[in-house]
Amino acid sequence: MIAAEEQVRRAALPLRGEGDLDPLLERVGEARFVLLGEASHGTHEFYAWRAAITRRLVLEKGFSLVTVEGDWPDCHRVNCSVTGAPGAPEDPAEVLAGFGRWPTWMWANTDVVELTRWLRSHNDTLPADARVGFHGLDVYSLMDSLRSVVAYLREHEPGHVDAALEALRCFEPHGEDVQRYAEATRLAPSSCEGPVVELLARLRSGTDGTGHERDARFDAEQNALVAAGAEAYYRAVVRGGAQAWNVRDRHMADTLDRLVAHRGPGAKAVVWEHNTHIGDARFTDMARDGMVNVGQLVRERHGEDDVVLVGFGSHGGTVVAARAWDGPSQVLPLPPAHPGSVEDLLHHSGIDPAALFVFPTAGELPRWLTGIREHRAVGVVYQPELDPTHNYVPTVLGRRYDAFCWFDRTRALTPLHGEPPAAGPGHGEDDTWPWGQ
Repeated sequence: MIAAEEQVRRAALPLRGEGDLDPLLERVGEARFVLLGEASHGTHEFYAWRAAITRRLVLEKGFSLVTVEGDWPDCHRVNCSVTGAPGAPEDPAEVLAGFGRWPTWMWANTDVVELTRWLRSHNDTLPADARVGFHGLDVYSLMDSLRSVVAYLREHEPGHVDAALEALRCFEPHGEDVQRYAEATRLAPSSCEGPVVELLARLRSGTDGTGHERDARFDAEQNALVAAGAEAYYRAVVRGGAQAWNVRDRHMADTLDRLVAHRGPGAKAVVWEHNTHIGDARFTDMARDGMVNVGQLVRERHGEDDVVLVGFGSHGGTVVAARAWDGPSQVLPLPPAHPGSVEDLLHHSGIDPAALFVFPTAGELPRWLTGIREHRAVGVVYQPELDPTHNYVPTVLGRRYDAFCWFDRTRALTPLHGEPPAAGPGHGEDDTWPWGQ
């Protein structure tokens, strides 16, 4: 019987430059969805290699959408910049530096600047209707999204402005603090669900239009969907259990489907999210707790032949995170992985410091890919001293992902700004899921 370490050594492929991604591109083939994970939200290597994969998918496979675990309104402003929309900043770094909702470093960092500048340069060579978009899938931006809908309706459909203002006014008694609002709904039966759903219905009753008008309406409708999803999410958070997670991940999967449908036939999407979102939940202990995630939903909706899930991991190094909610970003140590974990196995297998694994699509998987091992997951809140007991997800690696990128030692990414700016209206909507993933 071949030992697990030897099985790892036989499967490991070198990962030293973008040319070493050829086996992964072959695995992608004609798939329309490639989901790229990360084991933390603050690791340079994860961002840099996701960017390398994304560039090759755009250039060689015709991918037309880059979608991320970010807020819709903020990422829409990035999209306007990278696609050269009239009036948008030419340099996406200008937009990214303005990201104000904590944790800002997730997208306001030098690695994302490099990717978005590349997208802008690439898009400048393409006709407007063929440019690669950059979009946020997440659900948190309730108040920002409502204000965006009001602005759209005032300009395009003034007859529906009252419905949008009614939805906004519903949150005023809570000081636009959506967490305080959610706590109040637990104590009283009234909620703002009705006004938000009514607003969405009014937007959906309109016509799509064409060209820029069609895109503007899509943006407004998506903001209304975010508001509806966020209202449901925050109410679910205060009730506890898996429902809040499921509301959020279903919203992200639905948004991905809407973007692909809006883009039209032949659209292909790259997704950047944490491993806990893109690695199929059915092959972790999340399933036992009644949780679904984006990777599972996309596989179920589009079939495994059309979807490639790529996980990421590392053994030690440094990472950007915060020790508490709304705390300042810090460079924190990433201690050596827990004994018996996926990361511990790879570290002790004697493979290259960076390696690529593309899992077999036919035949029997080797045992190291079918057994259950703990797999590290670091959120935006991280306390290294608690790492062995708080940051691992039991995982069947060869079914949770289709491929895996390994970096034995990683370093913290570089944020565009350190301390988050002072919160203004609409920026009190923190990532409230306990793990921050």
